[in-house]
Amino acid sequence: MARLEKLFQEKKERVLNVYCTAGYPNLDSTLKVMSSLQSGGAHIIELGMPYSDPLADGEVIQSSSNKALENGMTLTVLFEQLAGMRTTIHIPVILMGYMNPILQYGFEAFCKKAKEVGVDGLILPDLPLFEFEQSYGKKIKDHGLDFIFLVTPETPSERVKKLDSLSTGFLYAVSSSATTGKDKDFSKVATYLNGLHNMKLKNPILVGFGIKDKASFDAATADTQGAIIGSAYIQVLSKGGDIEENTHHFLNRVLGA
Repeated sequence: MARLEKLFQEKKERVLNVYCTAGYPNLDSTLKVMSSLQSGGAHIIELGMPYSDPLADGEVIQSSSNKALENGMTLTVLFEQLAGMRTTIHIPVILMGYMNPILQYGFEAFCKKAKEVGVDGLILPDLPLFEFEQSYGKKIKDHGLDFIFLVTPETPSERVKKLDSLSTGFLYAVSSSATTGKDKDFSKVATYLNGLHNMKLKNPILVGFGIKDKASFDAATADTQGAIIGSAYIQVLSKGGDIEENTHHFLNRVLGA
């Protein structure tokens, strides 16, 4: 059974997916950060592949991407770092990024290598639905990877259902049509999330954008299976200090442990 499928069968609520940027804060930080997230209580790791023009990402994650690129992070280096990942990392790992560097690497070669090192799924916000259906979706599926589409409050219901039908693993519900890292009024977001909940979609729903602490995590998970934290965790890493200690402290506050 796929790791994401197994996770959502065993845990029906308050699933925490944490985003981190590969090669940040230092080039060799990737596995240390991932290990700290796992031991600190995260249920999914969303590993960002740094790119110079990350359209969906706010200033904090963009800055971490730029730093990771300066550190020397590339897809080739990333796959080298992840080669032995599954000897220590046992929770689902998703790669999040953009099409340009993947196409330069070779899409099929990328999918093959991702599966080989133990990656579970992909989030590629700039992969158009049409192109996914015409060619890329089959290649992703053939290599046994889940693919997660994003929906927003402005996504029409029929398109939400379409994206849900094509997604595997979970559906990523963006809390608003903004970039990551912006504060959100979750009392307003609640109506949108309740609407998604009432659609009885095939996939579990995880909410992203604007979740940063226990209050926003609790609000985001009231009508969904879980939430995604990115910018708030990157800010923790940006302050330096012991990665494991700071990660555990942050996750304990979010989860109320």
